[in-house]
This record gives sequence, structure tokens and C-alpha cells, in this order.
Amino acid sequence: MKQTLLTGLFLMMFGLTSCMNPKAEAKNDTTKNVLLYNEKYRPQVHFTPPAGWMNDPNGMVYFNDEYHLFYQHYPEKSVWGPMHWGHAISKDLVHWENQPIAFYPDSLGYIFSGSAVVDWNNTSGFGTADNPPLVAFFTYHNPEIAKQNKVEVESQGIAYSTDSGRTWTKYDHNPVVTNPGIRDFRDPKVFWHAASQKWIMSLASGQEMHYYSSPDCKSWDYISCFGEGYGNHDGVWECPDLFELPVANSAESKWVQIVNINPGGPYGGSATQYFVGDFDGEKFTTNQKEALWMDHGRDNYAGVTWADAPDNKRILIGWMNNWQYAGEKPCHIWSGAATFPRELGLVKDGDLYLLTSKPIEQIENLYGQQVVLDTFKIKQNELLSDKFSFAKSPVEIKLKFDQSNNTQLGFASKYGIRLKNEKGEYLLIGYDNVNKLFYIDRTNATEVVFSDKFASVHSIPYIINTPDIEWTLLIDNSSVEFFAADGRIVATTLFYPSESFDIIELFANNGAISVENVQISELKSIWN
Repeated sequence: MKQTLLTGLFLMMFGLTSCMNPKAEAKNDTTKNVLLYNEKYRPQVHFTPPAGWMNDPNGMVYFNDEYHLFYQHYPEKSVWGPMHWGHAISKDLVHWENQPIAFYPDSLGYIFSGSAVVDWNNTSGFGTADNPPLVAFFTYHNPEIAKQNKVEVESQGIAYSTDSGRTWTKYDHNPVVTNPGIRDFRDPKVFWHAASQKWIMSLASGQEMHYYSSPDCKSWDYISCFGEGYGNHDGVWECPDLFELPVANSAESKWVQIVNINPGGPYGGSATQYFVGDFDGEKFTTNQKEALWMDHGRDNYAGVTWADAPDNKRILIGWMNNWQYAGEKPCHIWSGAATFPRELGLVKDGDLYLLTSKPIEQIENLYGQQVVLDTFKIKQNELLSDKFSFAKSPVEIKLKFDQSNNTQLGFASKYGIRLKNEKGEYLLIGYDNVNKLFYIDRTNATEVVFSDKFASVHSIPYIINTPDIEWTLLIDNSSVEFFAADGRIVATTLFYPSESFDIIELFANNGAISVENVQISELKSIWN
């Protein structure tokens, strides 16, 4: 209670409660960050709002050497409410400067998810040839129409900025895409299609993707749809993204359609499926009938990518949460975090095209002390946290398990890593070499049972057919992001123990395994 009262006083001091002017210019000095970003469970290397609720990332665009991150935001409480667009800016994608709220609800409704672009050729007429505008696309969700149980609840609006995203003007002829009679009709993701010289909008429409085109960002025509008979339809389709990626080690490129779905995820609740195929400016086509999943954890949803990222990189960020229990988490000043930004790639495995993910290289900007360990064997348990002196989280751990000499060692049936504390609480990530699957166990990873949906053990089938396999773990105060198999396997998982997981150990069951190339890097807080 004492910590909550003190934090509340700090929030009032710095103008972050509803008692203060919500349009006051955001202050981002180091003192305020120290006061606001040290609550229990508060991530230190992942973006979170100063206070209030956060869910889907929105409007991500790179312009004038700045990365813009907007997000679904309710500033009044740490639970979902009338949606605004929060806003933050970064020079390196890891350190963030909070900005004033970009969009407030208006007479047309709440401001739901969407995207933003640089209108380089000023097709919209909102800027000039010398000062191209930023154009944001968002969904209006009208609560009054929803109360009347009518279908036409959602429509699409736009806004523009001519001062590098600091201030925005909503278009005076909104909405630009009216509702065609579909209850769930939202989350416009827009990009410029050079071959057809048109803007393309992907819209989540019930359980399909609907595509629209426009010459000027203002007038839109329906062109095609995708979805029936493809992938998972156990929930509503949301937060689409459509982009082209080169296929690694080839001259080929393919288009990727991201489809977030809730519920319907393979491990319960929210998840992100994707399809790989072709797009000709009119239609998206694919031979892939079954869903592929972008993240095999339970806590990465609504992920979309930055427009105009440098060097043609495709960088994604998601909401680190799950709608099964998002409003019940034990966080009271703020709620919701973003995943660490990830660079996406595409590889071909047999007949399948697979997305890969890896932490962006700018993570090195956060490196502090580092420890590199020689090769060693694990028999039963090996305490890793005794081998470095700096804080146990946030930390990045890279290691390589050698599977080539399994006969000589009496190869372990299971091996992996365990995060734990003195209270006996733990989270485990392992590989089952008998059943050929990764597994994540967080049945003992919380102090309080706040939801019957949170505790879980789930598995990820994967046959390791290489002599060794590299693991990367990003461990923060209440999350771990796990990358393996050259980014083919990714899993994001939250935890809320009574005390920090300050003990890190490697384990091997019924045998041994060799681990090499171990690199442990302290990660400095992005707020200090």
C-alpha cells in the first residue's frame, strides 16, 4: 500500500493523473523515469506507458531519423477503457521519449488500432513536395451504435501531421471507409504498392482480410478478400499486416500476410498466424492452407511492422499480453508492455516458407557488463547465475547446446534453463529430446493466482536435425523472450513471482549435454 500511495503522489507531481491537464506536454527527465519505472514487475528493457492501460501497437513509422510508436491507450486507469492513441518516439528503437497523447475519442467513436505512412509524393495533398505529411489510419469504434446492437459499429478514419508527428489534424471528411455491414471491421494497415502506384489497405473484416486501394489516402475502393478456407477461424481476425520479404539464400521474394486472432491461439487465447504467398496489387494468393504461428508463447499479440524502416528492414513489435487474462494482471499503475523489437526474415524449409525473428541489433546499445564462458557439460543442474556478478535481470543469455556427441555423454532426455527464486517459484524452458519438442512450464511462476487461465505447460513440436542449436533469451523483470533454431522458434512468456527470479540454472535430465559459446550480457534500463 505504501508503494502504491507514493507512486500515486509521483504521478500527480508529474502530471500523469486525470487530475492534471491530459494535453500538457510530456516530461521525460531522468528523475521522473526513476520514480515511475521502478514498480514491481515493471519491465526495464521493454516499452511500457508511464501510467494507464496499453494494448495493440499502432501507427509505427520511421521518419526524419525517428521511430514513432503509437499504441492503444486508456490514460485514466490500468484497465481497458475508451481507446486513445498513446505516442512515443525513439532514435534507436530501444530508448523511448514519451509524447503527448496523439488521438482522443471524438463524436465518431473511440480510436481503435491502425497504421501510419509517410506520403512521400504528397498524394493526399496534406503536405507539400518539400514537406511530405505523415498520414495515420485508424478505426473509429462507435460505442453508441454498439449499445443499440447495430452492425455498423466500426469505420476507418485518417489524420495527418506536417511537423514530424508532433501534432495531428483529423481529416474533416472522416470516415474515409464506411462500414459495409460487418460487425468487426477494423485495424487498417496501409502501404504504398509501387508496381500499381496505389496505396493498399488491409482490413480485418470478421474472419477475412479485405483489401482496398487508393490513389490519395482519402478515397478508397474495395478490390478483393482473403481468408475463407485458410488458417484458423476459431476467433475474430484482427491487426493485419501485408509486406514483401526476400527469401534467405535465394533470389526469390514472397509476400507475408500477418493475421492476429482472438481467441483461437494454439496455446489458448490470443495469437498471431501468418500466410506466405504472392500479392499482385489486387489479390493475395497462397498455397498454404494451414496456419503457421509467429510466436509460440502465450504473450505476443497484435504484432505489426514499421513503415519505411531503414535499410529495408522489416521490424515488428507486438503487445506482450493475452486477452485471456490481460485485465487481471497484478500491475496497478500501468498495464501492458511491448515486446522487444524483432527483425523478421523468411526462409524456405522443404515446401514451407517460415518467418524468422531475432532481437534487433540495437539491443547492443543496452549492453553493460558481459561474461563469456568456456564450454562445459551439464549433468543434472548447473548454476549459471553464480558465474556473473551483475543484476540477474534484465539480462540477455546466448548459448549453444551441442547435440553431436549424445552417445558419448549419455545424452539428456530433457535439457534447458530454469529461472527461479528462493521461494521455490520458477519458470522453465526446455527441450524434450525423446518427444522432440520445446516446452514451457509456468505453473509455478506467479505469486497470486489472478486468473485460472495463466498457469500452463505447453509444448512446441520441433525436430532438431543440426549438430547444435543456439538459444537466445531476453529476460526482464516479468517476461522472457526465447529465440531458437535460427529464429524459427520464438516464444514470449510473462511471469509474476513474489520475488524476482534471481537464480538462473541450466539442467539436464537422465544424462548430460554440452553447452558452449555462452555469453551473458547485462542489459541497462531504457529509462535511466
